[in-house]
Amino acid sequence: MSESFVVPARFCGPPMSGNGGWVSGHLAQLVEGEEGQGAGAVTVRLRTPPPLDTEMDVTRADDGTVELWDGQTLVAQAISAEPLDTAGTPTPVSFGDAEAVGPSYEGLAEHPFPACFTCGTDRDPADALCLHTGRLPGHKTLRAAAWRPTEVTPEIVWAALDCPGAWASGIAGRAMVLGTMTAQVHDLPAVGGECVVMAWPRGEQGRKFLSGTALYAADGRLLAQAEAVWIAIDPAAVRPA
Repeated sequence: MSESFVVPARFCGPPMSGNGGWVSGHLAQLVEGEEGQGAGAVTVRLRTPPPLDTEMDVTRADDGTVELWDGQTLVAQAISAEPLDTAGTPTPVSFGDAEAVGPSYEGLAEHPFPACFTCGTDRDPADALCLHTGRLPGHKTLRAAAWRPTEVTPEIVWAALDCPGAWASGIAGRAMVLGTMTAQVHDLPAVGGECVVMAWPRGEQGRKFLSGTALYAADGRLLAQAEAVWIAIDPAAVRPA
C-alpha cells in the first residue's frame, strides 16, 4: 500500500516551501512507527525545499530509510540514528529569563523568511510558534527562547528545535536553510506549559553551519534535543524543485 504526505501551507518555512523542522518531525514519526516518541533519534536530510499543499510519495527502503518524493524529485530522507548525548546540553535558564531576551531577537529588525511557522515575525501567535530567540547576557553564543505551546505534536516539537539553531548560527548575517537535522524527543511538553528552547552554535565548515538545540520543561527536564546542519543560501533562490 502506497503512502503519501502533504505539507499544509500553514507549516511553511521559506516562501512556498515547508518548515524544515516540521517536515523532518513528520518523517521521523514514519521512521519510528508504532514505537513513537522517546524511541530514539532520527536523522533527516532535506535534499530540496519541500513544496506546500502538494501530495508527495513516501517510500521505504530495506534498511529502514524513509524517502519523500515529489514526482521524480527526492525531497528528503530519514533514518534511525544513534541516541544523542544528553551531557552536551546546557543548563536551561528560567522561562522568565528566556522571555526577557525576546526583545533582542534579531528577526524583529530583519528576517529572511518572515512567514516561517517557527520564528516568522509576520505570523499570528495563535497559528504559529513565533519563537523569539535572543542572546543571553554574559554569554557570547548561547541563546534562548520562551515557548508556551498552544498545541503539541512531535512535528511541532521538531519545529521548535529547528529555527533557534539558525539564529544561534548567524542567520541574521547570512540567510541559511536547514540541511540535516538529527533529533530525539524524550517527552512531549504540556499544552500551556512554560518551556525554554536553548540554542548554541557548534562550528562551521564553509557554507555549512552546525547548531545544537534543546527543549526544557519549567522544572528543568530535558524534553527534546537536536543537532542540525545549516546551509548558507541566496534567500531569493530557495524554492521547491
